[in-house]
Amino acid sequence: MSRRAERAAADPERPEPSGGIPPGDPAGFADWVRPHLPAMARLAARLAPAADRDDVVQEALVRAWTKRRLYDGARGTAAAWLLAITADQAAKARRRASSGGRIVPVEPEPAAGPDPDLARAVATLSARQRLAVDCFYYAGLSVTETAAVMGCSEGTVKSTLSDARARLRPLLEVSP
Repeated sequence: MSRRAERAAADPERPEPSGGIPPGDPAGFADWVRPHLPAMARLAARLAPAADRDDVVQEALVRAWTKRRLYDGARGTAAAWLLAITADQAAKARRRASSGGRIVPVEPEPAAGPDPDLARAVATLSARQRLAVDCFYYAGLSVTETAAVMGCSEGTVKSTLSDARARLRPLLEVSP
């Protein structure tokens, strides 16, 4: 079973990649975007922990609406396009927060979740490695979709993920 099929079986709510141009009417656009909102929210929360994830997602949706005619289904899925916009808006939110006198950590704070050790380990990765891990493992994107979000080749994503796993392995190993 392919990785995509495994993810689809594990998460039946996860939409299949959609193609075509986003609808020009607000209701149609909302329907086109709706299946991708949970992934956008997860990515925003991971990339801009000090910002309000809902604000980041809202800014990404406004940007997607204004740039909807630039979407090209041949270049990537709707999910990848929307998550790339979300990643960009999260970076802008981090910059705004840090220039506003508030101190915002560059490294995301470990999420209070089922595995705080994993969250701490992921926080030690470089920004590029974290983005690849966040997109591939947390948002559930394919290598192709992650490459579209990161603006790089699939080979670069595979290499970045390999480097990230190599860095995480000793941090997460259980000592006898």
